[in-house]
Amino acid sequence: MAVLDRAPARVAGRPALRMRRASVVWRPRYVLVLSLGLAALVLGMAVNIGRGEYPISIPEVLAVLFGGGDSGQQFIILELRLPRSLTGALVGGALAVAGAITQSIARNPLASPDMIGLTAGASAAAVFVIVIGGGFGVLGGFLAAAGLPVAALIGGLITASIIYGLAWRKGVHGFRLVLVGIGLQAMLLAIVHWLLVVAEVFEAARAYVWLNGSLNARGWEHVVPVAIALAVLLPAAFLLAHVLGALQYGDDTARGLGVPVDRARSLLLIVAVGLASVATASAGPIAFVALVSPQIAQRLVGGARPPIAMSLVVGAALTVIADVVARTAFGGTELPVGIVTAVLGAPYLLYLLARYGREARA
Repeated sequence: MAVLDRAPARVAGRPALRMRRASVVWRPRYVLVLSLGLAALVLGMAVNIGRGEYPISIPEVLAVLFGGGDSGQQFIILELRLPRSLTGALVGGALAVAGAITQSIARNPLASPDMIGLTAGASAAAVFVIVIGGGFGVLGGFLAAAGLPVAALIGGLITASIIYGLAWRKGVHGFRLVLVGIGLQAMLLAIVHWLLVVAEVFEAARAYVWLNGSLNARGWEHVVPVAIALAVLLPAAFLLAHVLGALQYGDDTARGLGVPVDRARSLLLIVAVGLASVATASAGPIAFVALVSPQIAQRLVGGARPPIAMSLVVGAALTVIADVVARTAFGGTELPVGIVTAVLGAPYLLYLLARYGREARA
């Protein structure tokens, strides 16, 4: 058991608890922002769960979630409505953590899974299963038997391997990674459109709705894969978080600090691909969550890189609140949540492109 040193210490102007084997820096701003983000997430989920043909107030929703309420409310909330909001929160959190990792690896805010083709690879594999499945030889039969989460994971890993291989030139430069990813994404989207053309009408309609990123009719079977992925991969992301800090200074500096750069980057990329692929399989490619959430989290806490825990909370809250907007903004017409996140995220993408254009000309 580690014993606290008696001598007081400060790290970068903040009080620190020094131990013989570890040092924990107390950041009041981080804790405050994280707490507010969790409160926004819980409130957004309560509002989302309370909406429906049988309206339930926020206090009643919270009472049921904490073990109260009558049997009727418990059935409606826990069996019918909670899985949708919980899927949205888990998917948004997984995409945000994947975005924080890829942006930190590439040292580029544009390098999110939905911009560099990772979600496109997962989508292509998932649409392949939806449209063709077992009717395409041994590979199709294997993917159909494995199901959407495994198929999306395989598609994401293959895509990530291709991007990494093409972008590698004695190291991985952020802009090269983004450009290679954008090119590969265009090719994968062409494959997806071809699959939709050759599909039957019913299968194409199902795949098209899924491609817009939807939380409609989500049940516990959609919650479980993302929850398992987060339970396995999120601890790995936290364990490797110190590597992300070293990678911000470049590969040579990180190697000088004793960091095994190539191995660490590969492990982090596997974590990001796993999270993004399983999230995509559960709710479709929800656009811009992985791009915007880490940047919002970084600015809220004032850090040098996107923080993993805060990105998780911001992504979860953003997705749930976007689902509330998708269900309420147009009266009785319910939109896929991916359309709302695209409307919110597209202006930020244009801002990033304009800012980098000005920096390039300077």
